[in-house]
Amino acid sequence: MRVYLAGPEVFLRDAAAIGAAKRAICARHGLAGVFPTDPHPDLAGAPPGAAHLYRQNEAHLHGCDALIANLTPFRGPSADAGTVFELGLMRGLGRTCFGYAAVAGDFAARTLAFLGPRVRRRGDGAWEDEEGMAVEEFGLADNLMIEEGIRASGGMLLLGPPAPWRDLALFERCVERAAAVLRGRSGPCPDAAP
Repeated sequence: MRVYLAGPEVFLRDAAAIGAAKRAICARHGLAGVFPTDPHPDLAGAPPGAAHLYRQNEAHLHGCDALIANLTPFRGPSADAGTVFELGLMRGLGRTCFGYAAVAGDFAARTLAFLGPRVRRRGDGAWEDEEGMAVEEFGLADNLMIEEGIRASGGMLLLGPPAPWRDLALFERCVERAAAVLRGRSGPCPDAAP
């Protein structure tokens, strides 16, 4: 079973080594991991650049049976935007999606900390930013569309304590759970706490 490995690790200097390590973990659990920077055979020889990378990643997504996404907050209180796009595409394709996030606190707490003095309480008790936009407060790890989309796909979101980007322990726990679900040895996994 082919699984797309979404996440911002593609921006690391040693992304190729991280991709290889993630593929090896997947193989130990009976899955074929596909890292975003893996060349796609149908696009060999295409000129490099943003359009090529987009087409390559989309071709990988269409060719995979499921997705495992690193949803650890990236450059802000929420997950990487590209990873979230890939998650949405796979959900739209009807594929099972899994995620993991090395986080502290829920999405609202991280958003409030990120905004700092630019938030205030409204008359109804909700928090809002300086532009009058409410802060999402559902007690979830990230935006409700991310977490509920994963759950609706039959997958799960695994949470763990903050860890460096190269620490793959939480990823391996997610792969192990995803492999069990994808092989049909169990039903959809419930959310897991740290």
